[in-house]
Amino acid sequence: MDLELKGKTALVSGSSSGMGLGIAEVLAAEGANVVMAARRGDVLAERAARIGAHAVPADLSLPDEPARVVAETVERFGGLDIVLWNSGGPRPVSALGLTAQHVVEAAELVLLPLVRLVQAGVAHLRRSSSGRILAITTNGVREPTPHMAASNAVRPGIHGYLKTLATELGPDGITVNTLAPGRIATPRRDALYPDGVPHHLAAEIPLRRWGTVREFADVAAFLASPRASYLTGTTTYVDGGLTRSAS
Repeated sequence: MDLELKGKTALVSGSSSGMGLGIAEVLAAEGANVVMAARRGDVLAERAARIGAHAVPADLSLPDEPARVVAETVERFGGLDIVLWNSGGPRPVSALGLTAQHVVEAAELVLLPLVRLVQAGVAHLRRSSSGRILAITTNGVREPTPHMAASNAVRPGIHGYLKTLATELGPDGITVNTLAPGRIATPRRDALYPDGVPHHLAAEIPLRRWGTVREFADVAAFLASPRASYLTGTTTYVDGGLTRSAS
């Protein structure tokens, strides 16, 4: 299937490694102009050069950085069609151990930068023939992850914000969707389990294996493409059936 991404311009945050990098790779392979944003400038530059993307080192948790990255994207490619938000997660903490500072830190990491990125990019997306906003969260928004109370408290707010945004931007032809990964085999997984991934973690998944970055990125690329023009306000769980909830 031709995803009709050739010539489209995509801004992908958190793209120096893992799922963000995988998405950037697929979009670039489909012919999109890809701008990769992440904090690790040296790593980002090498990986962007490898796939023919443009690197913009940035810490998007800083208030002025989202607007700067959008401005550089538009200056280089003349427009913006796809905003793909991806970031690291809040630090682990129990619900009883959760403090106001934990919540503030989580919001500043995963929610406020997304809001600022949308504010900076929406005028350009309105000028696109197929504006797309796509955010990567976690399947923990449906079934809260143990010991991740800060994430469990803040990430559902991303879904509520984007669902509202989908309603408001629908008349402009801009789609807004969320991708919730389950257990994906990223370099972070291997760093967490240097002695090998425990067998039960795969056994709990109905497909009996971890997902690959490419499998996840292919879904993201479809949702970011003109072919997904009648999908908006959705959350897609890419988790091999791990999430048991039916709603």
